[in-house]
Amino acid sequence: MSNTALCSDDVLLNDWHVVADLANLSAEVPFRTRLLGIDLTIQAGRRHGRDVVRDDSGEAVASEIRYGFLWACLGTPDRAIVGVPEAGETDRHLVTGGSIAVKVSGLRAVENFLDMGHFPFVHTGWLGDEPHTEVAPYKVEVTEADELLATECRFYQPVASPTASEGFVVDYVYKVIRPYTVALYKSNPVQKDRLDVITLFVQPVDEENCVAHPFLCYLKDGIDAAIVRSFMQLIFAQDKPILENQMPKRLPLDPRAETPIRADAVSVFYRRWLRDHAVSYGAIPART
Repeated sequence: MSNTALCSDDVLLNDWHVVADLANLSAEVPFRTRLLGIDLTIQAGRRHGRDVVRDDSGEAVASEIRYGFLWACLGTPDRAIVGVPEAGETDRHLVTGGSIAVKVSGLRAVENFLDMGHFPFVHTGWLGDEPHTEVAPYKVEVTEADELLATECRFYQPVASPTASEGFVVDYVYKVIRPYTVALYKSNPVQKDRLDVITLFVQPVDEENCVAHPFLCYLKDGIDAAIVRSFMQLIFAQDKPILENQMPKRLPLDPRAETPIRADAVSVFYRRWLRDHAVSYGAIPART
């Protein structure tokens, strides 16, 4: 299948996806992007100041502004834009982490975000180091809200955050909210009883290309927004070449395709959850 194939997954077509960081848009110059294999042009318009238009038909698609991003839905929205409750807390920086184009399926990008096992090897000296390489057992479940939740995740990190003055064992909670949306809640080094939040909105450009749009909700204590943004970009820059070298570029959903280990429990659940939601775009479907 070509990576230019159009999407036929209703669960994706009728959902909201980030198509641009507002900071990247100009009132004078149209912004061009692609979503689910459809070329789009974003231009100044009456509705919220932006129109998102399909290049193939000239039709304007549903669009909204939220969290500093422009969102679009190619079909008929069947649910609201993903909620981030922490965005309403006044003692947090709300920062868009830059839009990073990655030459791999967006599903691969989500799975990489869930993977603690790569911390010591890809983010050495920052999110992990040797000899702290073991991923301790953790819990994974599908919630009543039909979200994938991984809890009791703990990992030693030398520099867990820009505010970290020393290494410590960080508590993580992962939540896969939509097929291309995942959130990470991690210990704040200053306020140990509260969590910083990183939500990754992944824009499926086509089946083998995506744009990652991080949204950072960090407690303001001892840090400014620019440092939060720079730290996120540093970490993602380390992930990008690893992601782009993964083969195949699309995510195999067949449980026999790639051999999992204990540390991959959330990945196994994620692939099963995608199969249960009939998500095939950006994936290699399981054999029947």
